[in-house]
Amino acid sequence: MRVVVTGGAGFIGSHVVEELLRRGSTVVVVDDFSSGKEANLAGMKGPLEAARHSITDLDALHKSFRGADFVIHLAARTSVPKSVADPIESNRVNIDGTLNVLVAARDAKARRVVFAASSSAYGETPSLPKTEAMRPDPISPYGITKFVGEIYAQVFGRCYGLENVSLRYFNVFGPRQDPGSPYSGVLSLFITALLEGRQPTVFGDGEQSRDFTYVSNVVDATLRAMETPGASGMVFNVGTGARFTLNQTLSLLGRISGKPANAKYAPPRAGDIRDSQADVSLVRQMLGYVPTVDFEEGLRRTWNWYQGQRKSQST
Repeated sequence: MRVVVTGGAGFIGSHVVEELLRRGSTVVVVDDFSSGKEANLAGMKGPLEAARHSITDLDALHKSFRGADFVIHLAARTSVPKSVADPIESNRVNIDGTLNVLVAARDAKARRVVFAASSSAYGETPSLPKTEAMRPDPISPYGITKFVGEIYAQVFGRCYGLENVSLRYFNVFGPRQDPGSPYSGVLSLFITALLEGRQPTVFGDGEQSRDFTYVSNVVDATLRAMETPGASGMVFNVGTGARFTLNQTLSLLGRISGKPANAKYAPPRAGDIRDSQADVSLVRQMLGYVPTVDFEEGLRRTWNWYQGQRKSQST
């Protein structure tokens, strides 16, 4: 089985690639390495090919997708604040690029595309948990681009028979998440601050809540979405069904790390959602997905990984 993973050198992508190789698939990573890292793929065993180009390059995609059985589309500009600052670039990569991926997958006669959608599609709808039946109402350009990707995938199913599944990921975290940018995932920023003896910054009052989802849960759901018959055209939440405030999260990190986790508070950021929590009943029913790593265990694993990375860099 030949699987193309766009964004395969990134945080989530590299974990997906690793599991596909473990299962014996041939994997083609398409990544322009603007945020993905070669180090994320280093040491992986199995038939792995890397194509260094952007999803905005349709000609290159046609070459990379030759012979693909499945496409897992993870490549994107993922920052909400950056999308607010530069909506044109978010549109170019996340909408134009996704259209290119769908065209290349169609032309390669791939069996199915799995699209990494986002919980940001829900916006600030007050009801919790979020269910797939809710009307999407994104509040950021990023959220719009991800919702449009879902619609494009479904339209390609109707027009061209290209099977598609979209997964609305909820606040994914874990090893390999890059803390090097102020727009990175909040948990990688919190952990890095504690390791460096700095106060973590919380934008807002810290009472905003998230359904933090450990990356191995996301990998499991993604591969189920790739393989499960009868799921084409559907959209699924991928989370845990629980939520924690940022203040609760810092308190838990303090217990795990044994370090003081006192935040400094800054004004809220444009486009950030107040509360997020997934209803995972549909994905459980249709794909058999059950999150196996809860938040506290995932946080402990992530802390241990970052701590190990810091030790190895200092020796």
